[in-house]
Amino acid sequence: MQGFRKKKGEVWVETLLKEFKEDLVEFHEMTDKFYAKEVSMKDYKGFSGGFGSYAQKGGEASMLRLRLPGGRLPKERLKFIADMVAEHEISKVHFTTCQTVQLHNLSAASVCDIMEKAFEVGIITRGGGGDFPRNVMVSPLSGVEEGEYFDVLPYAEAVSDYLLGFIKTVKMPRKLKVGFSNSPVNETHATFRDLGFVAREDGCFDVYSAGGLGNNPKLGVLMEEKVQPSEILYYVKAMVQTFIAHGNYENRGKARTRYMQDTLGVEGYRSAYLEQLAQVKENEELHLDIQVSPITKRGDGVSVKDTRVIPQKQQGLYAVAYHPIGGVPAPSKFGELYSVIKDMEDVEIRIAPDETIYIINLNGTEAGQVLAATEDGAKNLFETSVSCIGSTICQIGLRNSQGLLAAIIETVRKEDFADGVLPRIHISGCTSSCGTHQIGTLGFHGGVKRVNDVTEPAFTFHVNGSDREGQERFGEQWGMMLEKEIPSFFVELGQAVAAENTTFDQWFEKDPEKLRKVAEKYLY
Repeated sequence: MQGFRKKKGEVWVETLLKEFKEDLVEFHEMTDKFYAKEVSMKDYKGFSGGFGSYAQKGGEASMLRLRLPGGRLPKERLKFIADMVAEHEISKVHFTTCQTVQLHNLSAASVCDIMEKAFEVGIITRGGGGDFPRNVMVSPLSGVEEGEYFDVLPYAEAVSDYLLGFIKTVKMPRKLKVGFSNSPVNETHATFRDLGFVAREDGCFDVYSAGGLGNNPKLGVLMEEKVQPSEILYYVKAMVQTFIAHGNYENRGKARTRYMQDTLGVEGYRSAYLEQLAQVKENEELHLDIQVSPITKRGDGVSVKDTRVIPQKQQGLYAVAYHPIGGVPAPSKFGELYSVIKDMEDVEIRIAPDETIYIINLNGTEAGQVLAATEDGAKNLFETSVSCIGSTICQIGLRNSQGLLAAIIETVRKEDFADGVLPRIHISGCTSSCGTHQIGTLGFHGGVKRVNDVTEPAFTFHVNGSDREGQERFGEQWGMMLEKEIPSFFVELGQAVAAENTTFDQWFEKDPEKLRKVAEKYLY
C-alpha cells in the first residue's frame, strides 16, 4: 500500500494499518458474542459495519467487503482471494458497484480469519461499511484506456491512503464516497458522488460534491474548475470538514452529504465548502508529488479481435472484459484466473462499477488465453445487466434482485435476440440504489404492490437514466411491475425492437412512446 505522510507529527499510513489490525481483537470478541446470541442484530450491525462486515439476513452467516481502492486486484491479491475461497470453502462472491469484492456465507471463524490475513497482502476492510470514508472509486481502465484525458489512478490511491487517517480520528454523520473519472464516460459517477474529481483534457480536475444515489438523489454541485492534481487533498479535507460542520447527526435518513443541498441551499452549501477549503489551504500542507510510472510492456505482434477485447493505448496490449451474470462469479473463478495470469508480465484485474472485471496489460497471445478462460460470462449487452446482492442475503433488501435478473435472462435467452435489442438494465432490491437503478437506461427497485387484495412482490420501473458527463439524469419512475411479470415484459419489449431490425437505444431515441405502449399493460 502506498505510504503518505500527512502534516508533520501525524502518523504514517503504515502505523494506521498496525492500529487497524490491533482492533481486530475487539471485532473477534464482538463477533463471537453475536453468534452466541449475546448481541442483537442491530447492535452488531452498528459495530461490525466499521470493519467492513455485516451479518446476513437471518443472522446465521456473515459477509466481508474487501476494500480495493480503484477496484485494483493485482495478482498477489487475486491469489489471496483464491486461497481464502479454497481454505474456507466460500460459496458466494459478488463484485460490487463500488468496485469491491464481497465474500458471503461466512462463519464467525472465517470472517475473522480472512479479515486478519488480508492485511498480509495490503487489503484492509476497516471502513468498508459504517460511517466512514468508503472505497475510493476510479475509472476501471485508467492508465490504459484509449482516449482518456489522463491516468487518475495514482491520485485516487493517494486519496484512499489519506482518508484512512479519518477512520479513527473523526466521527462523520454517515459514509463518504469519493470517485475519480478519467473521461466523460463518467463510469464512477464522479459528478454525483459525495466528492468527485472529474478529469479534464488540460490535465486538471473539476471538483463536484454533495451528490449521490438512493433516496432523495442529487447531482453534485460544481465546486471549482481547473484544480491542479497536486492540490486534491485540500479538497478532500474540506469535504470532511464541511460534512462534520453541517451534516445531520440526528437523523440517519438524512445524514448524507446530498442533504446539505436541502438544508443550506446550493449556494449556501458552496459557500460553506469554499470557506472550509480556504481554512485548510491556510493551515495545512497537503500538496502531492506523484510520479506516474509508464507501462513498458510491449505487444507480441499477435492481433486479437473480439467483442470482449479492448485495445489499450499502449500499442499491442489489450484488456479483456469479463462479466459474470449478476456480478456473481463462481468462487473457483479466482483460482482459475490466477492460474492463467500468474506468469504474465504486468497483468492485473480491475473491477468496474458495473460489476464487470477487466484483465489488463495483455499481449495478443495472452488475451486469447484469458478470453478462453472467461467464456462463462455474459454473452451480450443485456446479460451485462447490474444487480445488487438482493434480499436473500442483505438485511435491508426487500426483493430478490439476483433472482429476478436470473429469471429474466433465462426467459429472454429462449428468444435469441440479437445483441443490443435489449439494453443493460440495473436492479436494486430496495431504494438504496446499490444496483444503481436510478442511472440505468432501464432500472428497477424492489418493493410490494397490493393487487386484488393480495400483496405481491414488485419493482418500481425507472426509465432513461444516464451517468455520462454532461448528460447526467435520474430515470423517470413510470410505475410498478409485478416481479412475476417482468420477464414477459422483456420478451415483449425485445420482440418490438427486433421487429424493426434495430437496437433498443435507436428504437427508444426515435420514439420513446413506443416503450410506454409496451410497458403500460405491465404497470400499476
